[in-house]
Amino acid sequence: MAKVILERSRKKRLEKGHPWIYRNEIASVEGDPAPGSLVDIVDHRLRYLATGYYNPASQITVRAVSYQPLAEMDKDFFVKRITDCLRHRERFVNEQSYRLVYGEADFLPGLIVDKFGDVLVVQLLTLGVDRCRENIVAALAEVLRPVGIYERSDVAVREMEGLMQVKGPVYGNPPRRVIVTENGLKIEVDIEQGQKTGYFFDQRENRASIKPLMTGWGGRSGIALQELPAEDGGVRLAPVNRNGKEVTFPYWDGASVLECFSHTGSFTLHACKYGAKKVTCLDISEHAIASAKRNVELNGFEDRVEFVVADAFDYLRSQVKGVEERARRAAPGGMVDTSVPLPAGGGRTWDVVILDPPAFAKTKSAVKGACRGYKDINLHGMKLVNEGGYLVTASCSYHMRPDLFLETILEAAEDAGKVLRLIEWRAAGKDHPQILGVDEGHYLKFAIFEVRSKTF
Repeated sequence: MAKVILERSRKKRLEKGHPWIYRNEIASVEGDPAPGSLVDIVDHRLRYLATGYYNPASQITVRAVSYQPLAEMDKDFFVKRITDCLRHRERFVNEQSYRLVYGEADFLPGLIVDKFGDVLVVQLLTLGVDRCRENIVAALAEVLRPVGIYERSDVAVREMEGLMQVKGPVYGNPPRRVIVTENGLKIEVDIEQGQKTGYFFDQRENRASIKPLMTGWGGRSGIALQELPAEDGGVRLAPVNRNGKEVTFPYWDGASVLECFSHTGSFTLHACKYGAKKVTCLDISEHAIASAKRNVELNGFEDRVEFVVADAFDYLRSQVKGVEERARRAAPGGMVDTSVPLPAGGGRTWDVVILDPPAFAKTKSAVKGACRGYKDINLHGMKLVNEGGYLVTASCSYHMRPDLFLETILEAAEDAGKVLRLIEWRAAGKDHPQILGVDEGHYLKFAIFEVRSKTF
């Protein structure tokens, strides 16, 4: 087998578990390996380190797939690796739908497989796995026995590998839309036109973590439980407002919630499930909002959800402008021209504001602009949180490192005049494991903050 000989002065990332070999880490290549074929990786003393697949057209020239000599990535190889992936998910994920194969973290670099019940969606991101597509499909069919497999390799990263973007069915008869269950909720997924593979499983546990935020708000509206006469002559506990009138709305104790960048409305669904009083579900995409509406209807939450098609940045700014104008008019001694109308549609606030944007920094050079974007949405988002309420915020930009993300939010809090108390800090779920030493897998940051003004 051909050999890739590494530079003596390189950082020993491979020995620490990182499977990528960059072009500038290679001293020489022995033999004439075909692009996409396996090569042995050896150090400058010719000591064997790993076997990986080779692509001279890529900056990541070799991706290690085995730390023992490997002759070929045949069907049996993929059957064993995919079986290991399945065993891990069955141990840790109590669902029928999840990320089954997570690339490097599952020792299958370049391969993504999402399981939507008995339908699979695959992404072949590199030349090395693209050359093995028949073996991969055959192995998935043997291990999972799906009704269909759909390929969503319509991503720009393939072009960096010298590959075209492709999509379409590769096995069986996968339907365009499938309904999956997550945390007891029904969610319709468009595997053909949805973002990436159609759904983002990485936030499953994070979506469930908002449960404590969704109730305990009735007291702010003057509603409390009191003993009232029961029909059988006894007493019963019932919610009563300040005027002594019984409240019949079942979600009287629930939070008001704003979800921005809603996509399929997954946080909206969880908010309703856990008792939210009213949810505003916002996305710039009409397709996304249409998907969110179908999911809300699937779960019977129509009476508690309003939908907004708008740019989140513009919407947050308009609401803050309205809040600030109302505060100015309410200030004692202020000279206000009441003939000037308040900003249309502005001035709303919520008990919980949820921000789950797409990646703002897809490259290292984009980090500075991403910081401005994250600061902007978090600053305006926290200004719209009712006193003592909660800001739920996330970043899926790998290049936005955790310390920088927190620093950016802290700067936003300072400018907003808020004090934030960190309640929860999380990453991706258990179907997105992380290899120690592979920082690229540590991309998702998720935080829940209590928001207070400096008035206590």
